[in-house]
Amino acid sequence: MQVSEPIKDNVLGLVKILPKDMKLLGIDLGTKTIGLAISDPYLKVASAIMTLKRSKLKKNLPEISHIASEFNVGGIVMGLPINMDGTLSARAQATKDWAFSLTKIFNMPIAFWDERLSTAAVERAMISADVSREKRAQQVDAAAATYILQGALDFIQFNAANRPMKK
Repeated sequence: MQVSEPIKDNVLGLVKILPKDMKLLGIDLGTKTIGLAISDPYLKVASAIMTLKRSKLKKNLPEISHIASEFNVGGIVMGLPINMDGTLSARAQATKDWAFSLTKIFNMPIAFWDERLSTAAVERAMISADVSREKRAQQVDAAAATYILQGALDFIQFNAANRPMKK
């Protein structure tokens, strides 16, 4: 699939060009790790895959490429760390730059999803589930990627269910 405009305005634009039965990859780009999650082919459920140690994009690319191939990925939903007042932080701009670099190497459309408080919500849930600090550290980014991707999938499903019927 050749993508003319790889960065989409929103997840609905991403889904419009997603080939049938392809999945979405959720990415939570942290400063030290990258959390990955995958959707089902019906775009209803997100599941955690793994957490990668973050390094240069060229080092992480083979792992991401392998996962995209293995899981039949047709698009990416990437968490965007927006400030609480809605402005873009320096980290948000770095995330956009990373995504843009990713699209140059990896011909796949990307849409961003507001990830405000996603890691905090996941941390709270893990603490209330009595997950040890060590396990939380290992799993929080993949869980945050799942949280981000599930939010996008719920939005997609809501819009599909509430779209006016064509006459």
